[in-house]
Amino acid sequence: MGKLKDTLRNTINSLNDFRYHDIHRKTAMGLLEKIEKERGKTNTKYIKSAKDYAKEVLGSKKYAPWLYVYSAIAGKFKEGWIPDNYYGKIVIPKMTGDYNLSERNKITDLLLNPSKSIDLAYYINNLFWDTNNKSIDEKHIIEQLFKKNQTIVYKIENSLQGGGVFFFDRENFKIDKIKALGNGVFQSFIKQHNFFSEFSERSVATLRLTSICNNSGNIEVKASFLRLGRNNDTHVKSISAIKIPVDIKNGELSKYGYYTDWTTTELHPDSKITFANKKIPFFEQCLSEVTRMHNRIPYVRSIGWDVIVDETNNFQLIEWNAGHNDIKFTEATQGPCFKDLHWEKLRF
Repeated sequence: MGKLKDTLRNTINSLNDFRYHDIHRKTAMGLLEKIEKERGKTNTKYIKSAKDYAKEVLGSKKYAPWLYVYSAIAGKFKEGWIPDNYYGKIVIPKMTGDYNLSERNKITDLLLNPSKSIDLAYYINNLFWDTNNKSIDEKHIIEQLFKKNQTIVYKIENSLQGGGVFFFDRENFKIDKIKALGNGVFQSFIKQHNFFSEFSERSVATLRLTSICNNSGNIEVKASFLRLGRNNDTHVKSISAIKIPVDIKNGELSKYGYYTDWTTTELHPDSKITFANKKIPFFEQCLSEVTRMHNRIPYVRSIGWDVIVDETNNFQLIEWNAGHNDIKFTEATQGPCFKDLHWEKLRF
């Protein structure tokens, strides 16, 4: 009976592993097709280098497809790149393990102590809570939320890629609706710095910063990009956002932004504002705040932070991700960002 269970478990694990890598293969090859339609076929020597590197250094050819994409974007092959499926399958389990706490909205302020929190209250396990861990009677929750806010945001736990985000005013707020949505956090609606509104006024932009705890135990911010919403978006969504690489040294935007299919544009398609020669305001403050917060939980080795600067020039933490945070975009456009960490050795 024990052998049968082991066989069944191994079969299920193998099927899950195959499915995981097959999804990544299809996604990467789909992007490669779009990129090559814009830029032409990727040099065959870079494709060969990617195959060889995937097999010899990373341990399997199943890691090659993302390396093809990176090579197509960079116009060359670079040693040290981390494929997205390798990051999720090998790096995250060893760098984060059971310490993925970012899906629990309530503990963000307790853990990270952000300099200025946008959290107003929480709905967790059938109770409403304030930011001081005191329960709120249902009769008083509307007043608690709207006494200083015309519009609030509700984010459900485990929301991904811009999903699970809802906007309420006093008139359309319904307690039954919140209960149906499940656990989540109520937040103030952020009024962003004018720099970001010039690109897209309706939705709040998000500046993604990826920080790591290096092999000496020190925190470093390794990569950054800006996500801008489209005119029809109430908030930034992965299915429509424009991504612009950001120089980690000075906060300067790349000349080129990227659509969701990774084809390029020099300007925001709605506002027609160009990206070149523009710098994120108060970028150093953003780096400093992220580093400070990551130092509070250094045992979570890799974190993706979504932040913004508001209209009063203050840093605002929107959310953080210690699970499979997105590194593939910055690896392709700016990487290899993590070469000095020798993540290729984590497979052993």
